[in-house]
Amino acid sequence: MVAQAAPGTAAPVVLIVGDSLSAEYGLKRGEGWVALLEKRIAAEKIRAKVVNASISGDTTSGGRSRLPALLTQHKPAVVVIELGGNDALRGLPLQMSEDNLNQMTEAAQKAGAKVLLVGMQVPPNYGTDYSNRFSGIFPKVAREKKAAVVPFLLKGVADTADPTKLFQADRIHPNALAHPRMLDNVWPELKKLLK
Repeated sequence: MVAQAAPGTAAPVVLIVGDSLSAEYGLKRGEGWVALLEKRIAAEKIRAKVVNASISGDTTSGGRSRLPALLTQHKPAVVVIELGGNDALRGLPLQMSEDNLNQMTEAAQKAGAKVLLVGMQVPPNYGTDYSNRFSGIFPKVAREKKAAVVPFLLKGVADTADPTKLFQADRIHPNALAHPRMLDNVWPELKKLLK
């Protein structure tokens, strides 16, 4: 017999802990991939509530310090960690970013949540070695912690023939046209965790 939630129990929470890419920076409310995720969950009749705790400019250190209170407050079933891009843009030590992602993943898992790490890549002007090592952090942490991973949030956005069409004037933040693609990158892995 399958255990069913008692009537009136709260829907499982999907907690998004991210930076400007998840916080709708420069977009109208409702255009970002997290808002689109809420609509997709509703359309697919999946019982879940999305809590977007993303802050523009946040780093893995900021996320790590904020996470314990978020876990206590929201008691999420799934935690999506979309952090690291600002670490790289600031040239922070890769080991620090990796340690923070490890700690966040572990804390969420200890709190009973499944974890999805959303990876990022940095432009090649940081040097090939740095770029490769940075993008490798996400799959490595996911492997070590047995968490799910999306290797690159901006696949099909930043790596197209003319990515300028999909970015705001600052060429860092994706525009509204890019966000459905970003959701399509996250959705297959996230949907597995919601089953």
